[in-house]
Amino acid sequence: MATAQAVDASAELRRQAEAARAAAPALGLASREQKDAVLHRAAALLRERSAQIVAANAEDVTEASGHLSDAMIDRLTLSPERVEALAVSLEELALLDDPVGETIDRTTTDDGLEIERVRVPLGVIASVYESRPNVTIDIGAICLKSGNAAVLRGGREALRSNRILAEVLRDALGDNDLPADAVQLVRSTDRNLVGELLAMNDLIDLMVPRGGQALINRVRNQATMAVVAGGVGICHTYIDAAADLEMALSVVDNAKRRRVSICNALDVMLVHEAIAPQFLSELGRRWAGDGPTPVELRADPRAAELLAGSRARFSPAGPDDFDTEFLSLTAAVGVVDDAEAALAHIAEHGSGHSEAVITSDEALGRRFLREVDAAAVYVNASTQFTDGGQFGLGAEVGISTGKLHARGPMGLRELTSYKWVIRGDGHIRPV
Repeated sequence: MATAQAVDASAELRRQAEAARAAAPALGLASREQKDAVLHRAAALLRERSAQIVAANAEDVTEASGHLSDAMIDRLTLSPERVEALAVSLEELALLDDPVGETIDRTTTDDGLEIERVRVPLGVIASVYESRPNVTIDIGAICLKSGNAAVLRGGREALRSNRILAEVLRDALGDNDLPADAVQLVRSTDRNLVGELLAMNDLIDLMVPRGGQALINRVRNQATMAVVAGGVGICHTYIDAAADLEMALSVVDNAKRRRVSICNALDVMLVHEAIAPQFLSELGRRWAGDGPTPVELRADPRAAELLAGSRARFSPAGPDDFDTEFLSLTAAVGVVDDAEAALAHIAEHGSGHSEAVITSDEALGRRFLREVDAAAVYVNASTQFTDGGQFGLGAEVGISTGKLHARGPMGLRELTSYKWVIRGDGHIRPV
């Protein structure tokens, strides 16, 4: 039998979803000027409340320490610099064009009937996510700019942080005469409520999970509304025989070590046998561990043979290491015969997220771009660029590894649908 507390939490969740649904039309009809004013106000409030936000977050981090991995703690942590980055992202989002009302295409029939497709908000977008409190701002803000209400369910570990960040958005809405109920944060940490949220297809138009594979699988399997999910990001970089060695070392280092806990960080290196001795020797030296960010390599037999006797930190690759999103200072490395072998490996083990090749062979670069099936495919660049802000989209809701209806970073346009608008002059359809 459900406890009174559980019944109350369930009723409150339903009330919040209904409030978001009721608020959505006003947000959908808001002008760009109104929405941008909300974003600028939210940025100002983030700066005003930065100390409070960091203090609340410190409590979350302290409570989570010892229970979460270092990578998850990194995702959870908010510093004054990260709060400032959130504020800047809101101001950058305000600079972007409003997609709502944009005419996608227009045609006129022979008899003068005008037919257009026009972008409209989806309505209510819900997201279930883990650890990263910045997602509360990212998703709430991009939903707001695209005219959608948001129902946000973060993880238990970030509850204090999420509460104060959600209030920033709600206060900014109210300060600009738009309904604060357009942003709803689910405050209960009862895991059963996720299942109830996934059943609310009468109130929620789109579900976006952000987290580990277990969460994403649950949402995909149980959701009764449309789902756009960013799956696990197992990101490869292939270092070709024709690669510039210094470029390859620089790009790989950035792709792995710039920030290890994000989904577009490098997980697997595939190295052409012709360049492998030089590349692995130098990479092993760079990643050996005198600094604060040594990297442990999980090496296949050919790579292990080349790394033996070097300063590199490595161990033999296990059966799952080439299918693992590490989110840590760990990377798998394999030596391949040629580009064919690298392409075959990526086709078998890739997750559809971000894949890169380092080469001066333009023909191979074109082939890689054409043949690799992923949301983002790179030539001579770090996979860490797979990000809504870097792609000029502003803050993103997530990075979709699926193909319908969005792929890669999901920006403003990916949070809209369209409707057909038809204008006539007494037109009737003949028999």
